[in-house]
Amino acid sequence: MTAKISSVQENSIAQELNIKAGSELISINEITLRDYIDYKYAVMAEELTFVIKNPDGNIEEYEIEKDFDEDLGFIFESAIFDRIKSCANNCIFCFVDQQPKGLRKSLYIKDDDYRLSYLQGTYVTLTNFTKKDKERISNLHLGPLYVSVHTTNPELRVKMLRNKNAANLLNELNFLKENDIPIHTQIVLCPGYNDGVELIRTLNDLWKFKSILGSIAIVPVGITKFRKEKLTLVNKKIALQTIDIVEKFNKKVKRNIASVSDEFFLLAEKEIPDKKYYNGYSQLEDGVGSLRCLIDDFKKRIKKMPKKAKVLKQYTIACSESAKKAFFMFAEELNKIKNVELQVMPIKSEFWGEAINVAGLITANDLINQLKDKCFKDVIIPSIVLRPYTTEFLDGLTVKDVEKALNVKIHITKDIYSTKELFDLLFKKL
Repeated sequence: MTAKISSVQENSIAQELNIKAGSELISINEITLRDYIDYKYAVMAEELTFVIKNPDGNIEEYEIEKDFDEDLGFIFESAIFDRIKSCANNCIFCFVDQQPKGLRKSLYIKDDDYRLSYLQGTYVTLTNFTKKDKERISNLHLGPLYVSVHTTNPELRVKMLRNKNAANLLNELNFLKENDIPIHTQIVLCPGYNDGVELIRTLNDLWKFKSILGSIAIVPVGITKFRKEKLTLVNKKIALQTIDIVEKFNKKVKRNIASVSDEFFLLAEKEIPDKKYYNGYSQLEDGVGSLRCLIDDFKKRIKKMPKKAKVLKQYTIACSESAKKAFFMFAEELNKIKNVELQVMPIKSEFWGEAINVAGLITANDLINQLKDKCFKDVIIPSIVLRPYTTEFLDGLTVKDVEKALNVKIHITKDIYSTKELFDLLFKKL
């Protein structure tokens, strides 16, 4: 049980003490830390004694005095220092089970850890809640938590998650309600299982927890070509039905508490709604409102742009199939500016299969195969295609590998909800 340090912040206590990346934090004030939550509470003390194991294996002890709100400046490899609580489910729609062999090991990890839900916004099913987990959540008031609901029908939830504990959802939600722990919820819509009448039931049941309910996000099931069991994709008819169910529910409860992800509107061939629909963009990471954020940001910035770029700027924008309409619109407007030439190349998912159309699953090989001899020397990709804090794609190749294969310069935009970095590339003074 150790906290591996990946880097230290500049001008921090850790840097002043010359603590190096690769070291491990063993304890603070003789307390062995389970996770980043323990760390944040322990580090609030004004007098600290902490033990570090250096990369060379030597153990050092430090005694310091500091302000109570001053951090030590460690950036950890993981927010969990002990073992991640693994998923005990075998969901019919699980994406991990739809992957081929040979990808990096981290892609096969099934986590279902309330701590990651609290710290990073990952989803938990509440099927592995223990008494100690509940005591800690209650005592520290850890929230919001992000809960994978899918259905509130006990029998159907057991069938979909293939875990008998899945039937206890409403009891677990009652515990969170009694302890005033806020939640955001997710429904992965699987046609023939939890759509239609079952979706209406789930929405109505979730509204019983309105005192803690922050949002309900509905996303379509993703199916790769590697899937062995048969599932039905969301089509235009089901997308239209789902949008209608959500609109009627929100109207009934007089609150935009439920939202469908952008893909439903694309499938339904309907315009992306305005920002009021998205309830403060509380579930952007789930693709709920990301296109609206991007489009609105672009419209604000384009009004302030010059009529001419100082030098010729030629870029190829590699985007997902789901975002192509927005990027074609951006390119059309920007190409009206003298010395700006943008080319948009939507990347089809040959690796995962045609049903997968989101940016986060674009592979290096798909980029190489589809951009070869078709792109400018400068190519823009979103950071979401890469493993966090690395330059590695899902299929193990790196940005340098793609640059070499295509003989291009890759530019990575870090904020996928903003066009600022695109405009900076075109107009910012170098």
